[in-house]
Amino acid sequence: MPEIKLLDGKKIAFTKKIDGFEIATKISKSLAKDACVMSVDGELKDLSFLINKTANVKIITSKDKEGLETIRHDAAHVLAMAVQELFPKTQVTIGPVIENGFYYDFSRKEPFTDEDLEKIEEKMKEIVDRDEKTEREIWKRDEAIKHFKKIGEGYKAEIIEDIPKNEEISIYRHGKWFDLCRGPHLSSTGKVGKAFKLTKVSGAYWRGDSKNEMLQRIYGTCWRNKKELEDYLLRLEEAEKRDHRKIGKAMDLFHFREESPGAVFWHHKGWTLFRTLIEYMRLKQKKAGYKEINTPEILDKTLWIQSGHWEKFGENMFTSDTPDKKTFAIKPMNCPGCIQVFNQGLKSYRDLPLKLSEFGKVHRYEPSGALHGLLRVRAFTQDDAHIFCTEDQITEECLSVTNLILEIYKDLGFKNVLLQFSDRPEKRVGDDNIWDKAESALLKAIKQSKLKYEINKGEGAFYGPKIDFVLRDTIGRDWQCGTLQVDLNLPARLGATYVASDGSKKIPVMLHRALFGSLERFIGILIEHYAGKLPLWLAPIQVVVLPIASEFDKYAKKIFEECLKADINAEVDLKNQKINYKIREHSLSKVPLLLICGQKEAKDKSVTIRKLGSEKQETISLDQAIKRISQQNKLPIN
Repeated sequence: MPEIKLLDGKKIAFTKKIDGFEIATKISKSLAKDACVMSVDGELKDLSFLINKTANVKIITSKDKEGLETIRHDAAHVLAMAVQELFPKTQVTIGPVIENGFYYDFSRKEPFTDEDLEKIEEKMKEIVDRDEKTEREIWKRDEAIKHFKKIGEGYKAEIIEDIPKNEEISIYRHGKWFDLCRGPHLSSTGKVGKAFKLTKVSGAYWRGDSKNEMLQRIYGTCWRNKKELEDYLLRLEEAEKRDHRKIGKAMDLFHFREESPGAVFWHHKGWTLFRTLIEYMRLKQKKAGYKEINTPEILDKTLWIQSGHWEKFGENMFTSDTPDKKTFAIKPMNCPGCIQVFNQGLKSYRDLPLKLSEFGKVHRYEPSGALHGLLRVRAFTQDDAHIFCTEDQITEECLSVTNLILEIYKDLGFKNVLLQFSDRPEKRVGDDNIWDKAESALLKAIKQSKLKYEINKGEGAFYGPKIDFVLRDTIGRDWQCGTLQVDLNLPARLGATYVASDGSKKIPVMLHRALFGSLERFIGILIEHYAGKLPLWLAPIQVVVLPIASEFDKYAKKIFEECLKADINAEVDLKNQKINYKIREHSLSKVPLLLICGQKEAKDKSVTIRKLGSEKQETISLDQAIKRISQQNKLPIN
């Protein structure tokens, strides 16, 4: 008979098979009321699942990440139920959970309208009120295919045909409606609650293939309660105002073209911002002992096979076959090239740690539907570094990297940083002693940072544990940016060695480190974090000089020249337009400072300063203005 081991170590013995409802009730009535699903020996199961052996069990509620994801999964099913009740001839396809919500793809001749979404949402609430019971069934494969074809659900039949023959065909019923699904699910539709909102409709090819039918994808968001939903909708509204694509256009930073999807066309102002970030990082890294390198963007396929990337990332790599029948690939990451630099010449333990940084342009195929401005591209610049060190140096180097990343985020205005620690996965390479040392080093670095951290059990890379750095922006959104990974595998695959103190050859440990991950993506995050109002030192155009009338153009040019001498990014606007129009125009393009001059300023050798976002103005001498702006314009390098 089963003995149930709970998360707190407590054990409960039962005399018969037991399900999650009974276990939750045994613990407390309030837990039974809040229970969503359960974890049985690490695997998520319905609460109705019967346990007939000793097992480790955790009851999952909406407070748990898995609980909220289950609610969102059920919401997707309720969406499909509502659509088919309102529009009976519609075929359902797939409906997964995504960040902050869910979506479901439908095959329907008529397009869904905004009015349809309102009707569907109301029908969903009605289904929640009906509190339809949810039950899981196992069907025979052939019968399931035959049945779905019979009722006109060809997509479901196609999905079943592609499921491996050793897998069960799992069907979930919500009242009379049913869907093909692995689960787990809530016990009834009423458990979903009403903290959901349908957000938009878009097109999506069946299975992401443009050769297939274009389906209609309905997106929704779903939360634990109405307060969370309202907060999220407010964030969405604010995010819309901060959309980096709109602000980027207003600031004349970049654009995209269909001829090169997922690649950025940087304008002068955008490239100025890009180069300022690079300059800042170069100085920070030089001070921290890094040596910058650069490696080829195109490498022979054989190197990618040797490194293991071909097997893992081959389908997402851009390749080219040459007349001499060789296959080359544009690099999706910088690690193999960096190891080739390390391998040139004999390395001694005295050379370690060796910190090699690279602003390497990489290319990865992303489906066109996934591309999203600067935040999701196919061509981007990684601020990579690879630190070659001994096992004894892992701890110190991990601390050094962590502190550097946190310093940089603080300089850029991100003070709310969460660390996520991922330890050894079940399938891994390397000796457990090295894993112990690597994990200990990373945890020590996290604890010394005094920041909040989460543990993602078993989610490390196959070659080593890692820390991911998650930034929270001004409107509460989380962005996973930096990463630090301990690699126990790649140096050996590519023949990296150093001479130890005893004269023997040893394989170095390699730390993969990225500060921003992708400069393009990070610039998108920066723009949205600041709503385009970048700190003065980062702003691509820091000052615009505005004469009130054309007779003061000469003095305006003098102010402009003094700005250039002081290395201030400035422009002078001599267009024959009213001053209020000019102020509004340059405020919309997020210029931090406007220097206005008229008769009084020209006579006194002064300027009137107007800051972005403020209607207040201050008149000071030109010399004072240049000195003050120059001080504010310094890179934040300690």
